[in-house]
Amino acid sequence: MKDLVTVIKFTIKDMVKRKSFIISTIIILILIVAGFNIPNILKSIGGEDTQEKLLIVDEQNVFEGTLENLNNINLDYNIQIENISYDKIKEKIENEEIESAIVIEKQENNIKIRYIVENTTMMESVPEELVNMINNMYSNLQISKLGLTYEQLQSIQPNFEFSLEQTEEEKASGNVLAIMLLSIVLFYAIYFCAYQVSSSITTEKTSKIMETLVTSTTPKTIVLGKTIGIGIVGLLQMIIIVGTAIISAKSFLEPEMIDAILDLSNITPYLAIVTIVYFILGYLAYALLYALTGSTVSKPEDIQSANTPVAILAVIGFYLSYFTMMNPTSELNVFASMFPISSPFCMPFRVMMGIASASDVAISITILVVTILIIAQIAIKIYSSAIFNYGTKMSFKDIIKIYKDKNN
Repeated sequence: MKDLVTVIKFTIKDMVKRKSFIISTIIILILIVAGFNIPNILKSIGGEDTQEKLLIVDEQNVFEGTLENLNNINLDYNIQIENISYDKIKEKIENEEIESAIVIEKQENNIKIRYIVENTTMMESVPEELVNMINNMYSNLQISKLGLTYEQLQSIQPNFEFSLEQTEEEKASGNVLAIMLLSIVLFYAIYFCAYQVSSSITTEKTSKIMETLVTSTTPKTIVLGKTIGIGIVGLLQMIIIVGTAIISAKSFLEPEMIDAILDLSNITPYLAIVTIVYFILGYLAYALLYALTGSTVSKPEDIQSANTPVAILAVIGFYLSYFTMMNPTSELNVFASMFPISSPFCMPFRVMMGIASASDVAISITILVVTILIIAQIAIKIYSSAIFNYGTKMSFKDIIKIYKDKNN
């Protein structure tokens, strides 16, 4: 145990002293703070008025002077009403006095609406909000001319209430964006922390530090110590990053914007505990695999190719989780929450959506722990012999041979 603690301390000190770790962490924190400040920066650059300036020209008085009422409605437009020529409209747009204009022209059998902007893209069209606004306003104008009573008007324009329901008893809830962000953060945290194990082992093999470590303690202690040490650093880094993001969101964003985008009401202590548990277990599974691949190469430039199979496994697990979010009550999503390569990325968001029972979480964790124990047994056996390989990169056949010889 003393040797294990020594290796863990050595690994932690080595990780936090690295310039790459310090610089990358600082850059991530700066980007997070700057990212949450973007709305304030845009507001300071563009002023308080962020509404689009829209000019409406109704020279033939099709709307009979009712267009002035648009400024009394809560729209995302600062509307000006003027009867000016196309050349004047073009001049106003070029001088940035307005951003767009609508010209209303009554023809024989229809009303033509010209939407004018400075330039258009292939995918651009007349904003649906403006189309609905003009249609509703003209309909209301014509209905008012008929002299209908309030009851008659209500029968023509009832208030429809739409709701989305499902036949399945199991119902998912929660903000999809927050759930996807949680899954992405978990994937990158687990992936990059686990990758550091492989990089660290190969670097120490190159510098011959590994020989000194092996003479002081057992290979088993080394692989577990390095895995735990890097995991502790990664967990603390993730807590700092997530904490900075939450503090920045609450400090720089308006409460209404936070609720609309992230809906932090679903973030509970239980979810935090489950997320940390799955980070630790997911990290251990992938870190032990990376420890195995790191021990099979002796040159830093061979790390990437050696780690490719594990990286592919991690990406498959992540995308299996990510794409089944679209249908969280499906059998495939349940499978993803139990399958050990994808459960670290899938089960926390099932908990966040309120569709994972305590027994589901317990079964998923049990499967993941058993998988980790199997991986650890295989990885440590191969690692014990492979760390002394200073020749070419070992093939998969060589790894199998080492494992069989170790069992004999």
